[in-house]
Amino acid sequence: MGNSFYLPRPKAAANPAGGPTAGLKRWLNAALFFLLFGVLFLFSHYGSGYQVRILNNIAIFITLAVSYNLINGVCGLLHLGPNGFIAIGAYTSALLAMSPAEKNLNFILSNVIWPLNVIQVPFAVSLIAAGAMAALFAFLISFPVLRVRGDYLAIVTLGFGEVVRVVCNGAQSVTNGPLGIKGLYPHTNLWWSWGVAALSVVVIQRLINSNYGLAMKAIREDETAARAMGVDPFRRLMLGFLISAFFSGIAGGLLAHLITTISPGLFTFLLTFNLLIMIVVGGLGSTTGAILGAALFAWGGEALRVVEQPMQIGPLTIPGIPGMRMVIFSLVLLLVILFARKGIMGRRELSWDFLFSKLAGSRRAKTPS
Repeated sequence: MGNSFYLPRPKAAANPAGGPTAGLKRWLNAALFFLLFGVLFLFSHYGSGYQVRILNNIAIFITLAVSYNLINGVCGLLHLGPNGFIAIGAYTSALLAMSPAEKNLNFILSNVIWPLNVIQVPFAVSLIAAGAMAALFAFLISFPVLRVRGDYLAIVTLGFGEVVRVVCNGAQSVTNGPLGIKGLYPHTNLWWSWGVAALSVVVIQRLINSNYGLAMKAIREDETAARAMGVDPFRRLMLGFLISAFFSGIAGGLLAHLITTISPGLFTFLLTFNLLIMIVVGGLGSTTGAILGAALFAWGGEALRVVEQPMQIGPLTIPGIPGMRMVIFSLVLLLVILFARKGIMGRRELSWDFLFSKLAGSRRAKTPS
């Protein structure tokens, strides 16, 4: 019974009051896709390097936040080790995409091991391999990790992330140790970063809306009750764990070929902490919230740089204060936590039905009785 039982999905009405039809939703989705394509085309041809860099950062953070939200928000597991999967993906993609000559220039203290010293694959293949390698490590650690809950799970996953960082620092013939890998070709562009971001959002959101997603939410709410209803928590949580690690690994590969240099110091717990901020501010359990949190974090940090520059307000001259943007950013986070304790979106999702219902409600409010 436990292997065949599934939670039935509630069937929504074909066309709720004031909501768009299925055909109209398809047209709206296509229009949104072409709008995104047009924006990326304009920025890729006419945007400055600084603007393109911010857009790439936003897309990579969206992929990381949405995949991280699948575990922490949807499955309800306090997972503190995504920096380990990002590091695995970054090093895998970098080592596979580099030419043997470039590897010889980087590995000066010890030679890179075989077959990495002779292999080179296209960038797309290296990204897939990065996701697959991260998913493989997720599979191997899932057996001990998914047997514990709460603080114990947080400690175990935190330890995994630190172990990966320490191994990267010591495996001289694989990762080049603390020297890191430099001179990577900047393969990551707007099409790669936003294409992966869109793919991760579509795949993870379809998973959340499926029977598997309903089972994950049931485990999050009450694992004992879900088990009593025939749901196997280990299998459902492992699926979410593997998919999250897969997209984290791909995002790590994109990040490596965006900044063109990686080292173990890049993948500390601070990276995990930043992702945790994104999904908490956006709303745990909401894919839309994860997207908003990632965009606000990546764009807001850059927008606040203006407060660190000297400003002239009438006769008053305010000198630039280094680090002030982080102070203001922290205050903004405190305000969000105080006045929106469930995040910006809570567990709500932004959809065409939601937008049309709000539009219909505003029209009815304006119509005189």
